[in-house]
Amino acid sequence: MTAGHTELAVSRRCRALPVSPIRRLAPLADEAKRRGRRIIHLNIGQPDLQAPPSVAESIAGAAGRHLAYAPSRGLPEALDAWVTYYRHHGIEVEPGDIVITSGASEALSLAMIATCDPGDEILIPEPFYAPYQGTTAVAGLQLRTVPLGPGFTPPSLEAIRAAITPKTRAILICSPNNPTGTVYSREDLLALGEIVRETGIFLLSDETYREIVFDGPPAPSALSIPGLDDHVVVIDSISKRFNACGMRIGTIVSRNPAVMTAVADLAELRLAVPVIEQLAIAEALSAPEPYISTVVETYRQRVDALVTALSRIEGVTCHRPGGGFYVIAQLPVDDSEQFAAWLLRDFHVDGETVMVTPMSDFYVTPGRGQDEIRLACVFDPETLTRAAGILEAGLAAYPSRRNA
Repeated sequence: MTAGHTELAVSRRCRALPVSPIRRLAPLADEAKRRGRRIIHLNIGQPDLQAPPSVAESIAGAAGRHLAYAPSRGLPEALDAWVTYYRHHGIEVEPGDIVITSGASEALSLAMIATCDPGDEILIPEPFYAPYQGTTAVAGLQLRTVPLGPGFTPPSLEAIRAAITPKTRAILICSPNNPTGTVYSREDLLALGEIVRETGIFLLSDETYREIVFDGPPAPSALSIPGLDDHVVVIDSISKRFNACGMRIGTIVSRNPAVMTAVADLAELRLAVPVIEQLAIAEALSAPEPYISTVVETYRQRVDALVTALSRIEGVTCHRPGGGFYVIAQLPVDDSEQFAAWLLRDFHVDGETVMVTPMSDFYVTPGRGQDEIRLACVFDPETLTRAAGILEAGLAAYPSRRNA
């Protein structure tokens, strides 16, 4: 810094952004690797499965294509593929109801900005996907929460009604939920539909994990509920169901023409989503089976293996999710972030340790999640069982363990 000049501060908006638990722990993981430690990364939803073969084939086939800007709404081929994909689930939408986005993250930002004004409230069941908090803050919205029910069931309608205020502009749900695996049934969505119609607010539905449901059919889409065309905005992504997180292809879908006009106008500000990625995913979207069924069965086996292994550990309780691929475990510790840091800094079994995600940042209610962790089932059952064994050994050696 030049003498006589004061340091320029970044915006208040950025200074107020919460720091993710993964970012806080990342330096410890990097240091552990420098010391030669092997780390089983259960802290992030990065699947180890291969994307459908058609993805690699499409990328290779696009090598000689002229890479001009795509339309800001998305390539016609990709929009048609999303239409076909939704039809596969019994949902009729038109290309004009869709804008392709850079992953679900951009879709969520566009949905919030298109439906809410700065200072409005958005109601989110808690616990919730931690980045929702930062996305809400950047959009200038006030985050208001309603607790999930016992066993991470959907919140009661009474609790939702009690949490809505005159400033509430939207409810945001995630089904299956990250991190809890909560699946909203058709009856749950019908009841939510009554509330949003009565109150004149939007229902934003994050359906990134829609097909990954372990007991029964895929989670119903909010788009399938009649009478909600003006209210429902769906956030979607190919990242998890097609194991293609790095392609960053998502979508925002609504039958509300005013919302989609606003979203399209916002999308023009970033010009376009990459062409090759849109082309590469079109075939998989148009013919999702049997690939997705295989993925669901793979995650079912992994979740069952991890839940079984964790349930054997003294003092640990865990929740079997209805969908998604995360498991929440309650540990006999007072501060799960301190325990997660200790695992990386001070503990290993034969040179190997585990990185987990503390749950406190998935809540805004003070004190919630302090003794919980989220584990991503992104490895084979044998690796997950070994990781649970490392956690068990770590808890036994942890200086600050609570009495079981």
